[in-house]
Amino acid sequence: MTNTIKNLDNSTSRSSEHLLRHLKTHGACSTAQLAKVLMVTSEAVRQQMAKLVEQSLVDSVVSRCGVGRPKQLWQLTDSGHARFPDTHAQLTVHIIDSVTQLFGQEAIDQVIELRSSQQLAEYQAQLASASSLAERVRRLADARNAEGYMARVESDGDDFLLIEDHCPICAAATKCQGFCKSELSQFQMLMQGWGQVEREEHLLRGGRRCVYRIGKVTGQ
Repeated sequence: MTNTIKNLDNSTSRSSEHLLRHLKTHGACSTAQLAKVLMVTSEAVRQQMAKLVEQSLVDSVVSRCGVGRPKQLWQLTDSGHARFPDTHAQLTVHIIDSVTQLFGQEAIDQVIELRSSQQLAEYQAQLASASSLAERVRRLADARNAEGYMARVESDGDDFLLIEDHCPICAAATKCQGFCKSELSQFQMLMQGWGQVEREEHLLRGGRRCVYRIGKVTGQ
C-alpha cells in the first residue's frame, strides 16, 4: 500500500514537471492542449492545474481571440518561471555592481567583450565542420542548449528559427544589456556568408523568450 502511494506521488510529480516545462517552452495553453500532451483526460489536467495554482506556479488567463466563446489558457507565474533558475543570479548581479563601483562602466564593457570573444571562439570550433546552414544552426542550438538556454530549431519556410525558451543569465542581462547585444553579434558572425540573423523576439523587451530568424544569404 505504501509503495502504491509513493508511485502515485512520483507519477503526479512527473506530470506536474512535464506541465510546467511544456508551459515554459510553448507559452499559454488550454486544458485540451495539455491533456493531449500528457495523453490524459481534461479532468485530470484540471486537477493537476488546481494543485499548481495552489502552489502559485501557474494562473489562468482568458483569450478572446477570434470568434466564439472566450478560451481559458494556463500560463506560468513568476514563481513558475523561477523553477527554471537564472544561474547564480544574485551573485552575478552583485559582481557586476561591485566591478562597476570599483572600476567603472568601462571595466564591465571589457569583461563583456572578453567573454564574448571567448564564447565566439568556442562556438566557431563547434560549427567549424558544419557543411550547411541547417547544420550550423542545429549545432549552435545544441551549444546553447548545453548552456541552459533550452534552445531548439524550427523551420519557417526557407528560414530557420533559433528559439531560446529560457535565459540562464537573465538577471545579468537585465542589469547590463551588453550581454544581449554581444550574443546577437556573435550569431551574426557565426552565420556570416551562410545566413542572415535577426532577433525577432526579445525577452528583455517584453517577449516570452528570445527568437532569432536565420535566413539563407541571397544567391546561395
